Amino acid sequence: MEASEIIKKVRKIEIKTRGLSQNIFAGEYHSAFKGRGMAFSEVREYQFGDDVRDIDWNVTARFHRPYVKVFEEERELTVMLLIDVSGSLDFGTTRQMKRDMATEIAATLAFSAIQNNDKIGVIFFSDQIEKYIPPKKGRKHILYIIREMLDFTPKSKKTDITMAVEYLTRVMKRRCTAFVLSDFYQRVGDDFEHALTICNRKHELVAIQVYDPRAKMLPDVGLMKVRDAETGHEMFIDTSSKKLRLAHTRYWMEREGQLRQTFAKSNVDWTSIATNDDFVKSLLLLFKQRG
Repeated sequence: MEASEIIKKVRKIEIKTRGLSQNIFAGEYHSAFKGRGMAFSEVREYQFGDDVRDIDWNVTARFHRPYVKVFEEERELTVMLLIDVSGSLDFGTTRQMKRDMATEIAATLAFSAIQNNDKIGVIFFSDQIEKYIPPKKGRKHILYIIREMLDFTPKSKKTDITMAVEYLTRVMKRRCTAFVLSDFYQRVGDDFEHALTICNRKHELVAIQVYDPRAKMLPDVGLMKVRDAETGHEMFIDTSSKKLRLAHTRYWMEREGQLRQTFAKSNVDWTSIATNDDFVKSLLLLFKQRG
């Protein structure tokens, strides 16, 4: 992509996503993630209406009546975007590719973060850490991030989300809010769940799945050539076969069920957004659930 073309695209994304973050997300984002930068201040006796999750059980046991921890909101949070740059994101059969939508969502989150005076950093990953951009504030930093998302060429086309989550746990010393943007095309196993659980204890992890509607339901268009973007393997499939289309949908539903179960067990909030969906609605719903 030529430099002038990148600048035009960056500007276009900024106009759209900055407007969204200012007009729609500012309040919702703040209320959803304000608790992520809370510093312990003191303990006091429990009062009606206090959140039971804030009860300090050690102090409660000592004085034989309930006490809660009081937190003060820190001036700024750190937001990390873990962005999947593997080959499978370069796919789209509707309005846009998965990578395009992931870029817009990431930019919207980034502008929402600076509206809230937060720092924003990025980890690009495939089956390796492709690039780490340390957290900083400001519009100039976000435009650099968007430019990188548009023009970044990964060394690998494969995916390892477990590795990326483990890297975040190691590299970020202070508590942060982290968004993982991916299609989550990888095996869902115990190691993945364990990595999510450990990371989510230290940080606040939120998963955003971006998928193409054809991954959910194949159209009846006869013989179709398909290619695995991560391995390069090609094959023909007969989409006129109702049995094949049903098997395809069943496989998708099983994978989604496993993902849902994994996120629930590791206490990670998540949302799933198709490339022909309005991601604004999905993000607002996610924020409201957390707020």
